[in-house]
Amino acid sequence: MPLSVVPTPIGNLKDITLRALEVLKSADLLLCEDTRRALKLLNYYDIKVRMVSYHEHNERIRVKEVLDMLALGLNVALVSDAGMPCISDPGSILVREAIKAGFEVDVLPGPSAILPALVMSGLPTERFCFLGFLPDDGKSRREFLTSTGTLPFTCVFYVAPHKALRDLRDILDIWGDRQAALIREISKLHQECRRGSISELLENVPGVRGELVLVVEGSTTPPREDESWKAQAACLRGQGMSVKDVAKMLSESYGIEKNRIRKFLLDLERMEEGKDES
Repeated sequence: MPLSVVPTPIGNLKDITLRALEVLKSADLLLCEDTRRALKLLNYYDIKVRMVSYHEHNERIRVKEVLDMLALGLNVALVSDAGMPCISDPGSILVREAIKAGFEVDVLPGPSAILPALVMSGLPTERFCFLGFLPDDGKSRREFLTSTGTLPFTCVFYVAPHKALRDLRDILDIWGDRQAALIREISKLHQECRRGSISELLENVPGVRGELVLVVEGSTTPPREDESWKAQAACLRGQGMSVKDVAKMLSESYGIEKNRIRKFLLDLERMEEGKDES
């Protein structure tokens, strides 16, 4: 039997598919990030199923036990507290190990905070990048933002309410004052979407509560080209490698046209010859 990955409502308990309910009802075992949260959903739909905790602190220990149950032909379903398991939630380790062991993994479509927030933001949706939660460590967080700052796509973050001020300040400092939207409590009673520049959002962040998703426009500044190939080309040429071979090697390594590399080397040699003549 396959391992079934079942997304659950992120707020409104009615946001669940008929197929998800069928899978939950037919499961022999339900792996839950928090059995208390899962029980609320199960009680709402009058579903009786054996539950076992499966969270970030015990998921590595549970894997063998779950694989043994799959080997016995049991129907095993996995849910997280809300939304899609494995997306900033436990489950990815089990999915990888189940696939490695030869078991089928069936992932059901369903609730997720990412797409509703993206569409609600009003920012471009043709291409986007999900960046999850920012690192807690200050140095790692700033390095991460620096490395992703040139992405030309709309970027989606998960944000803990008590870290919203910190995250927005760092994004403003490193990415600049882009257009953004801060969406909270998606599908719940107090759902709200605040749109504006990051600096404008910062003015109203204190006191914000609930589940948050931050959507930020992509960079409009063209990324700086990696020109380290030029130093390598000059070095290889200086070691006696032919212009043709240098162009072939670096074209494969850097994805640059051979003619561009050849032109760079020939121009460089002409410059050197001019220096020698003077």
